[in-house]
Formats: sequence, C-alpha cells, structure tokens
Amino acid sequence: MTLVFPNSAYADPAAALTAPVLKTVIAEMTNGGVDRSVECTGSVQAMISAFECVHNGWGVAVLVGVPNKDDAFKTHPMNFLNERTLKGTFYGNYKPRTDLPRVVEMYMNKELEVDKFITHYVPFSEINKAFDYMFA
Repeated sequence: MTLVFPNSAYADPAAALTAPVLKTVIAEMTNGGVDRSVECTGSVQAMISAFECVHNGWGVAVLVGVPNKDDAFKTHPMNFLNERTLKGTFYGNYKPRTDLPRVVEMYMNKELEVDKFITHYVPFSEINKAFDYMFA
C-alpha cells in the first residue's frame, strides 16, 4: 500500500514503518488524516492502517481486498466513536440479480468487450487447472 498525495509526497509502509508510526506520519502529512482510504491487498494489517489513518469526524476507509478466512480485524473502539467510517465491498457493490441482465445486454449489443480478457478455455472437468491459471 503506497499512499500518494497531490503534492507528490507519499508514505511507503515498506520503509520499515510500523502501523502506529505510519498512522502518525500520515496524520502529520495530511493535517489530521486522509478523507478517504482504499485498501486492496487483503492484508488485515493494511486494512487496519487504512482505517486508522482516516480523519476523525469524516474519514472513510473502504476495504476491497479479501483477507484470509482466519484473520481478525482489531482496532480500538474509539476509532468508531470518533466518527470514522469503515465500509467494505465485494464486486464493487455489484448486484448480480439486477445488474447482470444489463451486462449481458451490453455484451450482446457489442457495447462491452469481454472476449479480449479470455486467456484460456478450460472444460469444467479440468476446473482445478483453471484455478492454477488464475494463480500463475
């Protein structure tokens, strides 16, 4: 997770910054915290950092990355009492029941190019091979 600001300053957590130090650095760089943060890695520590670096009162953290099933998100309750907001999303809040028919219609009308993203055709009997391709 690299945080980039309009003035080209950035905080790189890989530079031996622990979560509490990172939170402090970001708060100093942004005059109290960022308005919005988005976490996309699935790392619970990155999720906590993304939430804890938003501004008290109006900051919003959005978690997109999918964590390990055994991970736990732990933060101090004051982070919520200080009116920070934590949101999560699967598929960008896509609603298959209502949105999928429109996507199919767009594809059939050649308004949505999907074919260029297909890299392999795998029969269902070789589904494990498809997962191997995804993780390669």
